[in-house]
Amino acid sequence: MSYAAEISRTNPSCFVFLIDQSGSMADRCGAGESKRSKAQGIADAINKLLQNLVIKCAKSDGIRDYYHVAVIGYGAQVGSAFTGPLSGRDLVPISEIADRPARIEERRKKADDGAGGLIEESVKFPVWFDPAASGGTPMCEALARAQALLAAWLNEHPSCFPPVVIHLTDGEATDGDPTVPAEALRALASNDGEVLLFNGHVSSHRASPIEFPDAEDTLPDEYARLLFRMSSFLPDHIRAFAQQEGYNVSPNTRGFTFNADFVAVIRFLDIGTRPANLR
Repeated sequence: MSYAAEISRTNPSCFVFLIDQSGSMADRCGAGESKRSKAQGIADAINKLLQNLVIKCAKSDGIRDYYHVAVIGYGAQVGSAFTGPLSGRDLVPISEIADRPARIEERRKKADDGAGGLIEESVKFPVWFDPAASGGTPMCEALARAQALLAAWLNEHPSCFPPVVIHLTDGEATDGDPTVPAEALRALASNDGEVLLFNGHVSSHRASPIEFPDAEDTLPDEYARLLFRMSSFLPDHIRAFAQQEGYNVSPNTRGFTFNADFVAVIRFLDIGTRPANLR
């Protein structure tokens, strides 16, 4: 299993983001995040990531469809979490994502003033995904939906770089043991390797995050250990990216973070979505 397939317009790959939208996501995140709820912070992180994916796929002739992307929310219901023109859509080509945000917001961003200080400047911020927080945590149903989506994708793209599923949650499943659907999801494979499932836990507690561990004995409780076991081992190229970012990784490192604040979530998303062989 090499994870070395070239990603191109004729052989695209895909990302599926599974986002916990249960009622507890209305709580504020820990680790100094005093203003935004977990739902708001995750929405900002996903929208920024989608913008970055569009930029990665931008060439002189336009946006190249190297990726198709799905954002699945689960809480009061399970389904596509895109808003605006993409509402209800599942795997959407990145060129359509570029062309069809729900809206463009004006945001304030701090930037270097060139003299050692910071200034605020206005930036355009496209929005495809809005925060939501209600209902239980039907994690098993969400994983099963991702499994069905990717089984169909792999049927049509048998030689693709394996799809990557990134799951962000703050709580335990309320509809059963998620280990079974997670194993079914990871068992899917292209000719180049198995589907990658990375899990990120977003916490309300003020504590240091545990990022990219390589053993479960460093984790504080059974729920953390369960999410760790659900997560895929990092392929060589992603492990190399993590090492470049200063993480102490090994061949046993899995795509998992626990007790993550928004800064850790953004790092996690960035490392988990860096392309291998983009052409």
